[in-house]
Amino acid sequence: MLTDIQISRAASLQRISAIAAKLGLAETAVEPYGHYKAKIDLRAAGLDGAEPKGRLILVTAINPTPAGEGKTTTSVGLADALNRIGHKAVLALREPSLGPCFGTKGGATGGGYAQVGPMEDINLHFTGDFHAITSAHNLLAAMIDNHIHWGNALDIDVRRVVWRRVLDINDRALRAIVQSVGGVGNGFPRESGFDITVASEVMAILCLARDLDDLEERLGRIVIGYTRQRQPVTASDLKAAGAMAVLLAQAIKPNLVQTLEGSPALLHGGPFANIAHGCNSVIATRAALALGDFVVTEAGFGADLGAEKFFDIKCRQAGLDPAAAVIVATVRALKMNGGVAKAELGREDVEAVRRGSVNLIRHIENVRQFGVPVVVAINHFHSDSEAEIAVLREIAEAQGCEAHLCRHWAHGGAGAESLAQAVARIAASGEARFRPLYDNALPLIAKIETVANRIYRAEGVSATPAVLSQLARWEEAGYGHLPVCMAKTQYSFSADPTLLGAPTGHILPVREVRLSAGAGFVVAICGEIMTMPGLPRVPAAEAIRLDDRGEIEGLF
Repeated sequence: MLTDIQISRAASLQRISAIAAKLGLAETAVEPYGHYKAKIDLRAAGLDGAEPKGRLILVTAINPTPAGEGKTTTSVGLADALNRIGHKAVLALREPSLGPCFGTKGGATGGGYAQVGPMEDINLHFTGDFHAITSAHNLLAAMIDNHIHWGNALDIDVRRVVWRRVLDINDRALRAIVQSVGGVGNGFPRESGFDITVASEVMAILCLARDLDDLEERLGRIVIGYTRQRQPVTASDLKAAGAMAVLLAQAIKPNLVQTLEGSPALLHGGPFANIAHGCNSVIATRAALALGDFVVTEAGFGADLGAEKFFDIKCRQAGLDPAAAVIVATVRALKMNGGVAKAELGREDVEAVRRGSVNLIRHIENVRQFGVPVVVAINHFHSDSEAEIAVLREIAEAQGCEAHLCRHWAHGGAGAESLAQAVARIAASGEARFRPLYDNALPLIAKIETVANRIYRAEGVSATPAVLSQLARWEEAGYGHLPVCMAKTQYSFSADPTLLGAPTGHILPVREVRLSAGAGFVVAICGEIMTMPGLPRVPAAEAIRLDDRGEIEGLF
């Protein structure tokens, strides 16, 4: 069996100019980065502020498990299938982070014959967007410490500086540090730390900004810390926003690549799906909607995190109107939710699929709360039995959902044509009546409670007095209208990763809240969430190398 990287290398990618031509983009609007990837200059393309005309399809999933769900692979397969059946479809996805590539998860370009390429470039440095975000973020950090060193005219309380530094590599040693040691010439010592670049608020801002002017304005609104009187201090107060925007002037342009079957794909941005909203950029999505009849996009992790944030944060801020949602499920993952150990997943167990299907049912119910019609994609694995597939179909159909068996991993777009037919029909029907889950005017704690009750089915929310008082101070400062961005484990509807299936009656613990004023949301951290992952005992990096021909081995 060929590996993903071998399949990717064997494909004959088209020159990026040919992909741009499919979208009707003029040569002057395309800035090539080699032969197979490019930046799009939206102004030169006439897309700056263009109204969307296509129909937006969200691909989400059940809660992730070690068995694998294949959300990105399904997104690619669906876009290819839509093009195969005669539609003009554009893929709009996030860029991968370097951290998971060298850790456990691997890359994020799909798999098998449903991939975007060039796989190595996309999974590694790509067009340098993440490096630009890292630099802009750390420039602000340097300007904070420099301001304090040279007299601290803004009276920043060094105990209340909340802006950390970032790096796009998993490095647990940098989670908590003491900085500025070594003498008075190095500044004032204080505790700080590093997050991974995808957790940076600058990343979230880039992915929610409408244009360069909006980007700079949002950067200026970043709250970096507080004065001794507990008043917020912003990047604008430090006069940092302009220089940060300069570093991001190229990064804000969407990246154009292609699937292995030549479908156009815009890959842009990659905010962490826990600490941020986990979706690709608004700019790329809106550009794709102006260029295609259908746009296939995805949101991070399961629908309880990714889809909720896509609807309540991205669609709310960008004025997007999704036409349909695809929930990806696998027999293997449902068996894990039904209590089967990973080592036993290859054995047929129809009753375990039935038990685990409560997870799928919960996600179907949740997505429908937003007024968006649902289709279930059964991502096929070779170990799936006909009886197991049949019961999964039965469960979905009992919820009034079509369920389509998809073999895009093995057969590319041809393996997802029945799914594409259903999605196109449902999206064109006008059935969607999109609405966010809560109103902007609700208090911040009420917004958290609404998500906890209606999406997670929690009995209640537990928040410390310090959290409640912080939320009250932000409301007094004018931030009460912001949506909430829930940060919790991706593995469960609860904050406990071991509670699989569809738990109810649990209490959601909110241990910390963070203000992302530039991005435009308040983060509620529930349980233990890492913003700087660590490498596993045997990291993927140990197997990645260059062979005798100078080609990369071990990347997946």
